[in-house]
Amino acid sequence: MVPTPEKARHRTIRSFVRRAGRLTPSQARALKELWPSYGIDFSTEPIDFDRLFGRSAPVVLEIGFGNGDTLVQQALDHSASNFLGIEVHEPGVGHCLLKADAAGVKNLRLIKHDAVEVLQNQVPTASLHRINIYFPDPWPKKRHHKRRMIQPAFLELINSRLEADGALHIATDWANYAEHIDAVVAESSLFTCDERREHDGDQPLDRPRTKFEQRGLGKGHRIVDWRFLKRSDLD
Repeated sequence: MVPTPEKARHRTIRSFVRRAGRLTPSQARALKELWPSYGIDFSTEPIDFDRLFGRSAPVVLEIGFGNGDTLVQQALDHSASNFLGIEVHEPGVGHCLLKADAAGVKNLRLIKHDAVEVLQNQVPTASLHRINIYFPDPWPKKRHHKRRMIQPAFLELINSRLEADGALHIATDWANYAEHIDAVVAESSLFTCDERREHDGDQPLDRPRTKFEQRGLGKGHRIVDWRFLKRSDLD
């Protein structure tokens, strides 16, 4: 079953740690001045995406967008879709707001909150066309593996928020996390693997290259990209 909002309030294991990053003056100004145009405050009320964006179009969600460069680029490249980004770190959100404003992006909205709580409370069932999770924290130490975002309960949650033909895109540069993702998805039976691509940064799967990808390549890591499709035969 999908965890309920009541259960979410008792959740103690999170896939992220709030880092006290320093906001630049321009980022702080963006959070104040640009948030009304691009930001969505967290609430327990479901979002009406057609009303939010002023049109009916496929909705693409990126979880943990970092500084937002990739998210803004995808919104520019795919103007026929609506994009929603979730990130908890204020400097990254501020940077993304600045990039979006400079690019004149109209099909992008941001939420600064825990993605699990947003999915449980604000994202309606079967409302997303695609979910992107690019280079989530690998939590490499074994004692921290329970903090990894890709877990059975999380897959159930995002599966419920994807529409019938929805896709889940994941990328990582950590071999051990790639093995973990392969195992968790295979055991869930909620998705089929449409494509798995292992490469040296030269074959990203339907996405721009990211800052975290560059860092991983600099450490000699290989990249793994997946496209998982929601199984329609389970509906």
